[in-house]
Formats: sequence, structure tokens, C-alpha cells
Amino acid sequence: MRAAALAEGVAGLDEALAAVDALDGALVTGLVRPRAEQADALRETADAVAGTPLADRVAEAAEKVAAGAGGEEDFTALAAARTALLGAVHDALLARVDDATGRDRARAPVREPGGAPAANLPAAARTWLADVARAGWQGLDHDLVSGAARIVSALLTEPSLRRLALLLDGLSAELAASCPGAAMAEFPARRWGDLWARAMLLTLPGAVADAPQAVPATGRLLPLGVDLQEHATAAQAQVHAVFEPADGSGPRLVRASVSVPKPDSVVGAGVWQLLRPHLSLLAAAGEGRSMELTGMPLTPEGDLLWNEEHARPGDPADPFATARVVLPTATDAATAPLDRHPAGIAVPVFIEGYAAHRDPERDDRLTFTVAGHPLAVDTDRIPAAGPLTPQAVERSAACIGLLRWDDGAFSVQPLAVESTVRRKQAAVHAGGWAGGTTDKAGLRAEKAATDAVTALRERAGRLLRS
Repeated sequence: MRAAALAEGVAGLDEALAAVDALDGALVTGLVRPRAEQADALRETADAVAGTPLADRVAEAAEKVAAGAGGEEDFTALAAARTALLGAVHDALLARVDDATGRDRARAPVREPGGAPAANLPAAARTWLADVARAGWQGLDHDLVSGAARIVSALLTEPSLRRLALLLDGLSAELAASCPGAAMAEFPARRWGDLWARAMLLTLPGAVADAPQAVPATGRLLPLGVDLQEHATAAQAQVHAVFEPADGSGPRLVRASVSVPKPDSVVGAGVWQLLRPHLSLLAAAGEGRSMELTGMPLTPEGDLLWNEEHARPGDPADPFATARVVLPTATDAATAPLDRHPAGIAVPVFIEGYAAHRDPERDDRLTFTVAGHPLAVDTDRIPAAGPLTPQAVERSAACIGLLRWDDGAFSVQPLAVESTVRRKQAAVHAGGWAGGTTDKAGLRAEKAATDAVTALRERAGRLLRS
């Protein structure tokens, strides 16, 4: 990997993010009666898109909202400007990543606007979102936030609007947990701004484009690593892999994901018990095996729509051999237009020959020095449900990871590391327990999870019978 490309500055990036921050700051205090500094922030957002097709519409919206006369369509225009700015940042950063990896990237397919669902439901959601923008995060109260509940319930009845429904449900839950807004000292302005803007755009007719039909994929799947994310009530595992088509065309990077609800009593390695039955690929990744696919649906963005009927276990496949030999020739997946956001960057990379050390200037954060250039290591993303530890990463000499961008800099999230132990190469994987474990701590967590799930099922059965 050419680490120097990641250290180079990106022209216009700071200005684009400053414009986004300005709009987010205006949303904190609310836009029902904008003050002078909020009006300036709105004009800064408009100026940032002055050279784009959005220029005239956003400039008009900024002036109306600054005058306290903004309507729903004006808030939607501001949301579009914010989304476009972050999309441009995403593209510029991804160009740096592609330069660093030297790999080709697939083009995002052209999508036609989707069919318009019932107009009243998105309009109701848009009205609520506009009211939230007028009140601002500081003006949140339970009466305002609770207005989303009936809208979400109605949206869930329409399949084409479920993405919007789930987004509104999550946003309103976070806002409800923070009421009253006047009592909060700090706000997650960027996160709430992201959710608000995305929801605003999803209320537009045709915003959810008709997805190109997934194509059947036949060939060999070589897992690279597992990215596990946990919440108190949910867990998701995403397997990153290289797919080698049977027709002899070039390999490409793909993903397969599974999400499940999770009781908060299931922790550590026990979470694999919930995920394993839904995705046999997890066991293959944990055991170092390939998978043979026959007609598995594959989207243009590189997502495998996993169906066990289209997969069978293959031969042993060392992820580090895949990373060294096949990964450099693979084509990276495209990104859907509405998903272009810096936080969504997660590109598989292979790094070796680095020096790992603690950086005293960054709170003793673990850092890889790659060809003379520092690259931060995000050890906070290493899951507790696996054998990989920050100490193992610090001792390593080779790493398979996901290249991400956060807090103004690139970092790598380790998925697996390789080190020399007693003159032999030893590998440790974050998803090493996905298929099962003989580790004592892992076995205890698995047993605790089994007991917890069994107890919950018994209680649910009693409730259903009563």
C-alpha cells in the first residue's frame, strides 16, 4: 500500500466540512427565528454549492430560511446541499484510497428514479422533520418528538418506505432519549445532522431509486475478515471477501452481512450463537475455508444477498495468502449515490513491513509507520467476541484491515494480524471464534449465551401461553 497517498491533503475538503458544520450549528439552535450568525451559516452552505446545479435553489432556500419564512421544500434543499457536500468529500477521500491501494473501482450503475409511493406518508414525515429543524436540537421536547411514532407506524405498512420508517424510528428514539434539549450541554450535531438530512431526502418522490437487479454470482469466495458491530439490543457481522468468478473474469471485493436482535445479557463470544445460524459464511471465515457459490445474488455495490441454497463449503483458504496474492488484483465495489458519506468508507487493505508504536502526541494511540508515514490504528473497533487484542496488533508484522476515515484522518481497523511466534508465522483473526472456539473465555461466553437465550425462550413461551 502506498501510504504517502493517504498523507496528502485534499483540496477543498476543510472548506466543505466547514460548510456542513455551519449548517449543523444552525440546526442546534433551531431555525424558527434565525439569528444573524445562523443566517450567515445558511449562506455559507449556499456558497459552498455555488458552482453546482443546486446553486440557485439552495441560495433561495437559504435566504427564505434566514428570514424565518422557510418551508418544507427549503429545508429539503438545504438537506440536499449538505448531502452533496459530504458526497463530494467521500469521493475525494476514496480517490486517495484508490491511489494508495492501486486497485480499480467499479462504477456506480445509473439508476432510474423509483416509483412514487403514497404521497401523504412521506409528506407527513417531511412536515415532522421540518418542525424538528425549526425547533432545533436545543428546542426538543417530548411532545414534538412523540409526533414521529404514528408516522413511523404508517410508513412501515408500505414496503417501499420502510427504509425511511426505520431511519425516522432510530432518529426519534435518540431525540426522545435526549429530551428536553435545553438541558443538554453538548449535541451529536454531525450525527443528528446526517440522520435528519438523509431522512429529508428519502421523503422525496423517487428518492429511493429502483435498484438494478442483482445478478447471479457463481465462483469461489475467499474470506478476508469479519467486522462485528454490537449494540445493546442488536448485532451485525459483515464478512469482507474476494470473489473469483467461475467465468474467469477478474476478482472483485464483496461483502455479506447478517443482523440479528440481541438481548443485552448476551455478550462476548456468545453473540456468534445468534449470528451463526443465519450465515454459514461466518463459520467458513472462522475456520479459514473458502465457499463455493452457485447463482448467489450479487448487487452492483458488491453486497451478496446471502442464501444458503446457493453456497457450499469449499477448500481451506488462508486469508493472508488471499490478501497477498488476490486482493491487489481485485476490483473495489462501487458506492450507491445516496450512500456517499465519509463515515461509510471501509476499504479492505493489506499492510506489512510496518513498525507499530504508541504515539504520545495522540494520547498514546497505537500507530503503524508505513514507508515512513504514520497511520492510526483503530483498536476501539476490535470486538470483544474474538481472540484479536490490541496487544496482538502491536506485536504484529502484517495486518488485514479496513481503511476508514474519521476525525480528519485515515485509520485502519484490524480484522486480522500476523506475527512471528517461535520462528513460525501465527495469525489471529477478529472473527476467529465465529465458527466456534476451544478458548476457555470463549467457551464460558458461549455457555452463558446458551443459558441466557434458553431462559428468554422459556419466558417468551410462558407469556404466549398465558
